[in-house]
Amino acid sequence: MSSKQVSIKKSDQFRKKFTKEYLEDLRNVIDEMEEDLVEKLDDFATILLKARDEKRSIFIIGNGGSASTASHFAGDLSKGTIVEGFPRFKAIALTDNIPNILAWANDQGYEDIFVEQLKNLMEPNDVVVAFSGSGNSTNVIKAIEYANDNGAITIALTGHDGGELLKSAKENIHVPCYDMQRVEDIHLLVEHLLTSLIREEQKTKMF
Repeated sequence: MSSKQVSIKKSDQFRKKFTKEYLEDLRNVIDEMEEDLVEKLDDFATILLKARDEKRSIFIIGNGGSASTASHFAGDLSKGTIVEGFPRFKAIALTDNIPNILAWANDQGYEDIFVEQLKNLMEPNDVVVAFSGSGNSTNVIKAIEYANDNGAITIALTGHDGGELLKSAKENIHVPCYDMQRVEDIHLLVEHLLTSLIREEQKTKMF
């Protein structure tokens, strides 16, 4: 066997081993949080449906990979839950208006990119959902604290040890894992599970 063939074989073995271990890690974390997650998703769905029925807005925030999850969640809530005969969600990802974000970051500071948008848009009894793997993003915490002080319902999805965000938000779903990619994987799973749950529950009420 040539050295090139040996190298290819080692790469193949590494990839298969890595894939299996990554999936096993995810399974272990999901198993650990399953009981809590079942209860929290029930609570979470109740909060979101109440906000929808009262025509409240749902604002969603996050940084980096969590920003894309925030945008994805807003899209799934806005479109992926639609069932004829039921009202639609007013879901807004504050991660999506790039010129507005950059203006606040440039003129006032990155820590204010979400809170300043909330000052324009948020009303009492609206919902603010924050995604943060570390739970320590200043701009997210500042927005959640503002929302708490001004009558909104706040929900955090965190990882690692939960950070300050776990303490700040009124409701939370915590992923007990210190690997950022795996935390973000499960945050995305949670939002997909939640929006699928809401859609399918509505379908059962049609009959």
